[in-house]
Amino acid sequence: MQGKTVVITGATSGIGEIAAIDLAAKGARIVFVARDRKRGEATLAKLNAKAPGLSHKVHYADLSLLAEQKRVAAEIAAAEPRVDVLINNAGAAFAQRQLTADGFELTFALNHLSYFVITAGLRERLLGSTPARIVSTSSDAHRGMKVDLDDLQTAKSYTSIKAYGRSKLENILFTRELARRLRGTGVTANCLHPGVVATRFGHSSGGVIQPLLKAVQIFAISPEKGAETIVYLASSPEVANVSGEYFYKNKIAKTSPTASDTALAAGLWKKTVELTGVDWPEPAALRAAS
Repeated sequence: MQGKTVVITGATSGIGEIAAIDLAAKGARIVFVARDRKRGEATLAKLNAKAPGLSHKVHYADLSLLAEQKRVAAEIAAAEPRVDVLINNAGAAFAQRQLTADGFELTFALNHLSYFVITAGLRERLLGSTPARIVSTSSDAHRGMKVDLDDLQTAKSYTSIKAYGRSKLENILFTRELARRLRGTGVTANCLHPGVVATRFGHSSGGVIQPLLKAVQIFAISPEKGAETIVYLASSPEVANVSGEYFYKNKIAKTSPTASDTALAAGLWKKTVELTGVDWPEPAALRAAS
C-alpha cells in the first residue's frame, strides 16, 4: 500500500477505524470522512501516530444528507489527484423511522445513498488511478430481506431490523451492478460481511434494537477481527482481479438469491439515479452488448 491513497467513510470507530489504521500501517495515506469533529480529530491523531509523515486527512460531512454527500465527494475529488481505494463503510440502524431533510428514510439515505453518491463523485479519480478498488461494507443481515422498488423509503411497514437489512441488501445489489459497469476498466468492486462485531454500532439507536444489539455483541468478535476482510479486499494481491463478489472471512461467500438478482440490481440503480441525480454511466461496449 506504499504510495496509495485510501478514502474511507465511517472511520472514526469500530471496524472502520481499525481498517484505516491497519492500512496506514501498511503505508497507505488515509483520507476519511467524519461527522463528529472530536472523534475525527482523535482518529486523525491515531493515524499520525501509527504512520507519521503521510499527510492523512479528515473531511467533515453528514452523510445522511444528499447535499453533504455530493459536497464532500467533490471536495475529496478536487483535493486528491488519485484515489486507489474507496471504502464505503459508514452506516447505522435507527429504532424509529425518520426522514432526512431530503425526504429520504434515514437508514436508506446513510447506508445506501451515501455509498452510491460518494462512489459516483470519485469516479474520475478511481478510473484515473487504475488498478483501483471499491470496497463496501454489507452484512449477512441482508438474508431474508426484499427490496421493494416502489417503497425504498420503507413507508409501508417500518422496523429498524427491516430497514437495516434492506440497506445491506442494497449494498450488495449496488456492488453487483457497479462491477458490471466497471468491467474492463481496471477498477474492481466488492462487498463484505464483517461478522457480528463488538463495537459501539447501534448503542445510540434507541428503542428495542439498542438492547438487542448490545446483547448480540456479547458473543461478537473483536473489531480487529471484523476489520480483517476490509483490509484484505483493499490491499491483498489475491483479489486484484476479483470483482462483483461478496466476501466473509477473506473468502467469497454465497448471498441470498435476492442479492444475486441482476434485474433487481439494475432497477435499484435506476431508481437511485432518479433520487440522487448522479450516475456512473454504463460503458458503450456494455450498452451495445445488452
